[in-house]
Amino acid sequence: MSAPTWNRREFVRNLALAGSAVTIGGVIVSCDDPTGAPHGAALPKRGGNGAATRYPLRVPPVVSPDGLTLTAAPGTVEIVPGVQTSAWMYNGQLPGPTIQTTSGGPFAIRNVDGLSQPSITHWHGLLTDPDNDGHPHQAVQPGQHYDYALVVNQRAGLHWYHPHPHGHTGEQVYRGLAGAFIVRDSVDTGLPGNPLGLPVGAYELPLIIRDVSIDSRGGFQFSKKSSGFWGNTPLVNGTYMPYLNVNRGVYRFRMLNGCNARVLRLALSNGQAFTLIGNDGGLLDTSATVAELTASPGERFDVLVDCRALASGATVMLRDLDAGWDLLELRGTGVAGAGTLPSGSLSSIPALGSPVRQRAFTFDGMTRINGKVYDMNAIEFSVPFGDVERWRFITNGNGPHPVHVHGVHFQVQSRSGGRGTTYAWERGWKDTVLVNDGETVDVLIRFTAHRGLYVMHCHQLAHEDAGMMANFTVV
Repeated sequence: MSAPTWNRREFVRNLALAGSAVTIGGVIVSCDDPTGAPHGAALPKRGGNGAATRYPLRVPPVVSPDGLTLTAAPGTVEIVPGVQTSAWMYNGQLPGPTIQTTSGGPFAIRNVDGLSQPSITHWHGLLTDPDNDGHPHQAVQPGQHYDYALVVNQRAGLHWYHPHPHGHTGEQVYRGLAGAFIVRDSVDTGLPGNPLGLPVGAYELPLIIRDVSIDSRGGFQFSKKSSGFWGNTPLVNGTYMPYLNVNRGVYRFRMLNGCNARVLRLALSNGQAFTLIGNDGGLLDTSATVAELTASPGERFDVLVDCRALASGATVMLRDLDAGWDLLELRGTGVAGAGTLPSGSLSSIPALGSPVRQRAFTFDGMTRINGKVYDMNAIEFSVPFGDVERWRFITNGNGPHPVHVHGVHFQVQSRSGGRGTTYAWERGWKDTVLVNDGETVDVLIRFTAHRGLYVMHCHQLAHEDAGMMANFTVV
């Protein structure tokens, strides 16, 4: 499919029709909504038959972390066809390359800061030692680099990488700095002959979903308000209005909510259920059938979509129900494909035992945990290595608060108030859990990988940058 020619007048007109934008001095500016209410997407150019013009889904290249140089720097990318957008990217790509390795494999990455701000890269979901975590205190100055060296030692799963400098995380992620990080192991090999028979090759794709607002010159619009940033246009893998040709087979989509603040409620347009096989910490013990998925910023879902009955020319849309957005169109080719849905056990997940102590954390307003704004030099508490603890996350206004803990995966136990239940995608191992207003979420947690300094924070990135973060040590 050849991309249509867009001129600036068409582009401005289409953006001006977006339900959440206003025109100020010729520039389309997103109206941030502190309540999280959805904005209307920028309207696409229409083809001759009135159908929305869509473009092939980008699939980031796969690279090894062994000897990789990962440079964060400004550049330009064609997001809207025919319009060059200035972005901040890893190795000139939006999203960054998909880093893939096997458990037990080496990880040797040089992270170069080519920005005009301090930066450091955090490996969200990886169980690294503190020297390799990408903690805010490790941020380097423009032109400098940080070297990571470790052995990846954990079960398979979809993780991701993004900047983590205090006060600048939201802007750097929003402007394009993020990428997927996939770990394989002997159970989830991702190779032909894998024991679970999960989709491989062209039938397995990462889907990094995020929102942006684009001005009349093609640039990203952004504000650093502590209430958070909601864009008015969705992207999947950095692709505007994407489609994917699918054969009559089963597809594995490794989905990440890469938004700064927006919570996604994902479903398929034909009412077909997802087969959920994994989340933040890798495969579940058994699959679950779910009609929709709620993903907060930082959460990952591993789902199978059965396209074996999708006829040639038929389409199914991946949607965000809350925003009313069509995110990704699946187009049937009619070609015979591969894959089946799994049955029985997927992996072994031993339950954590009885906790030896409990801690409570209130997420207060938009800037504090337990009443304190983040101090990079303060250690708020210490956790004994190997002990099982119950951590209670409590909202105290201005949710939602996606709570992320570095250096560990935990097990969600209960949710009271608000939605009042836990969900299929919260089973197994998690590193990020959504706590809405009026909710209290209990998790069991045990640090068994490394000792040292880590951080816990809200992954609504404006809240994090404004101080909703706390240092702790594992001793």
